[in-house]
Amino acid sequence: MENQKQQVKQLCTDFRLSAIAADLDEIVSTAETEGIGYLELLSRLLKTEQLHRQQRDESRRMKSASLPRNSDLSLYEAKRNGLTDRRLAALRELNWIDQLFNLVLMGPSGTGKTMLAAGLAKDAVKAGYHVYFRTMEEIVSTLKTRDFVRSQTAEYKKMLRANLIVIDDVMLFPLEKNVAVSFFNFINQIYESTSIIVTTNKKPTEWAKMLEDEVIATALLDRILFRCEVINLTGESYRMENRKTFLDK
Repeated sequence: MENQKQQVKQLCTDFRLSAIAADLDEIVSTAETEGIGYLELLSRLLKTEQLHRQQRDESRRMKSASLPRNSDLSLYEAKRNGLTDRRLAALRELNWIDQLFNLVLMGPSGTGKTMLAAGLAKDAVKAGYHVYFRTMEEIVSTLKTRDFVRSQTAEYKKMLRANLIVIDDVMLFPLEKNVAVSFFNFINQIYESTSIIVTTNKKPTEWAKMLEDEVIATALLDRILFRCEVINLTGESYRMENRKTFLDK
């Protein structure tokens, strides 16, 4: 019996079925106690491997997404920022990703734009989507250097493979004309195959000033807003309300 188990474990290792190899003794022992049939035993073994691979893949996708620390929507106070629980629940169903809709989260600093975007991105990772979360500055840096820096070439390819791209703090700083063109070309390349979440404290009417080109701004907004839900978040800044100090202690 033990020799057979060792042979099975070796075969599992050869076929890269690491979870079955690791849990074989326990599963076989339980099967013997319960007196289950061969098909049920086989089913349990394969489900063990399936669960292990799903968890491993999710862990890899989560690492690749590079989500910020605060990405747990169970802690998100939707009503505080003018978002109803019903609307938040609809967003968390993630149907809009399959339909290639975009989200534009607008509002003053501290109203939860990044946390909402990160939380939806985390939900998407757990649902099996490939997600890419970066700031506008990081996206621009990748676009500038992808042709001659190997690591940035890999980053760019990762961006193109994503089902959902989150671009945080869009238009926080003005862009030079050549950078604005590169950013437009990137959005133009992905908008028909990838859902995009944009967070910004600038109204669309202000984008032309930040891009220093009304034509590019109009074309960029045309692609982002074509299939899009615009959500205006309101309220006082969470950071200012919860500001910490050490001098008063």
